[in-house]
Amino acid sequence: MSQITNRQVICDTLLDAAKKDQDIVVVCSDSRGSASLAPFAEQYPKQFVEVGIAEQNLVSVSAGLASCNKKVFAASPASFLSTRSYEQVKVDVAYSKTNVTLIGISGGVSYGALGMTHHSCQDIAAMASLPDMRVYLPCDRFQTRKLIEALLEDEKPAYVRVSRSATEDVYEENMDFKLNRANVIKEGADAVIISCGELVPYAVKAAKELEREGYGVGVIDMYCLKPMDEKAVIDAAEKADLIVTAEEHSPYGGLGSMVAQIVSASCPKKVVNLALPDGHIIAGTNHEIFQYYGLDDQGIKRAVIAGLSQGLVK
Repeated sequence: MSQITNRQVICDTLLDAAKKDQDIVVVCSDSRGSASLAPFAEQYPKQFVEVGIAEQNLVSVSAGLASCNKKVFAASPASFLSTRSYEQVKVDVAYSKTNVTLIGISGGVSYGALGMTHHSCQDIAAMASLPDMRVYLPCDRFQTRKLIEALLEDEKPAYVRVSRSATEDVYEENMDFKLNRANVIKEGADAVIISCGELVPYAVKAAKELEREGYGVGVIDMYCLKPMDEKAVIDAAEKADLIVTAEEHSPYGGLGSMVAQIVSASCPKKVVNLALPDGHIIAGTNHEIFQYYGLDDQGIKRAVIAGLSQGLVK
């Protein structure tokens, strides 16, 4: 496994871009360390703003800078960025269509040992419901770099959630990346696993194990939650007998809900949604939590086999 985290990659990508672009500005809410953005603050102090522990100010200041033609990247723990500053995100960024990329660090259950106050299990649903707000969950360091490079080239609001720990590489450095297009990692006629963010490596492992056992299982990396690549979902549903979604989020309003809505309207098939529970979540490392709730490779594998055993396959 790579020891390079997605948050480190964001900093490195912004550092490279800032060498040629003085309009890039990074804003933090006492989070430069946890966001791995301290090097940016040190090398480009005039392009860095520290607002302290004040997430609402973080967003409004970022929107103000964007209105002055700055390319703003605002970083804060996802659990706080997606809740404490929600009205500012709605009004100052989404409604106003300002060029702000919100970076939710340590998303999902990354702060597992700190408990549910530090979990962000509602952020996909919350951010995706805002007009003109795009939502992205890159899965590894290579995809993260490609995503940030793409967002540097446009002027639309975006929310990017990344994990705290390093994730296994799914792609290679020269990967083919298209903004707002899902990546079909593998096709399958029996079932297709659609996942995002930190769970994509688990989905890939599960599909490989299932293939060795004689199942044809595909994997789609839906890093772009909004806008969602509806064509990729429909194509998968037309070819496979079962769709399984896996997400580090509440069972309501996230990837599973979005996929089920598309499938039911266009190509009705059974959709099994694997997600975190609606209620208390155990404390532990993210991997321990994934394992406990059946979101790791073995849990995804069991869900696929269970779904296919219910007479869904010819």
